[in-house]
Amino acid sequence: MLVAAIIISTSSVWVKTAAVAPSVSGFYRMFIGGTVLLAICFIQRLRLWHNTKHLLWLFLAGFFFACDLFFWHRSIFFVGPGLATVLGNFQVFFMALAGYLFYREIIRLTFFIGLISTMTGLFLMVGINWSDLTGDYQLGVIYGILTAVAYTGFMLSLRHVQTDESGLSAIANLGITSIFTALILFAELTIEGLDIVLPNTQAWVSLLILGVFCQVIGWLLITQSMPKLSTSIVGVLLLLQPALSMLWDVLFFYRPMSKMDIIGLGMVLFGVYLATVKKRAKKSHL
Repeated sequence: MLVAAIIISTSSVWVKTAAVAPSVSGFYRMFIGGTVLLAICFIQRLRLWHNTKHLLWLFLAGFFFACDLFFWHRSIFFVGPGLATVLGNFQVFFMALAGYLFYREIIRLTFFIGLISTMTGLFLMVGINWSDLTGDYQLGVIYGILTAVAYTGFMLSLRHVQTDESGLSAIANLGITSIFTALILFAELTIEGLDIVLPNTQAWVSLLILGVFCQVIGWLLITQSMPKLSTSIVGVLLLLQPALSMLWDVLFFYRPMSKMDIIGLGMVLFGVYLATVKKRAKKSHL
């Protein structure tokens, strides 16, 4: 899980270094990742068909993930890899709200405390001088929040198909969803009239790493390690993703960090932690 968190935290870095249009990087990430995942399914002889309804739910998951990448990759270009990833992690709160509205799940007091902490931290990072920020930066923040909304739709759709015990394996579901996402992004970039040909070796290397290491290896490590760890440990380790993304932004792209930014980031991470981690019970596992 630790290795997975470190790998996935670099996703926004590879998007930035690829230096291509957001939809182009999203397409290559999902096409490469989906192709590798489906190849694994063929090698392991995993089923790739259940029924039409199952396929439609996977298409819906692919649609939401395409929206997620559409907004997130644009947010990266406007506000940087670090803040874009922090904003995307607000999906924790949208997931909790969806659980309350659609699944009658109980929202704990720690969730509300975490929400207050996170919103205060975000305000410290971007809200105090909001009117002084450029239009692109403000749009990047909005895109980051929309990323969290879209990711929530993706997670809920994938959760629905995963509850079908007679359905496909997690690898097959993720592989098919990745291909659907790639096709939707390809349609979107075609409509925009964007060139799908990558301009240089740097773009190819960045997107290969993004597709193979982040989309495939990172997610497979998370899928395999989650059932073996307690909820609190998973929550802490996954918080490394936005924290490290911010660190890479500072180290590699020279993002300035004031004391207020550091305090705000700490409050955001603490809030997400409170909202994510459930009360530990004896032998409690995800």
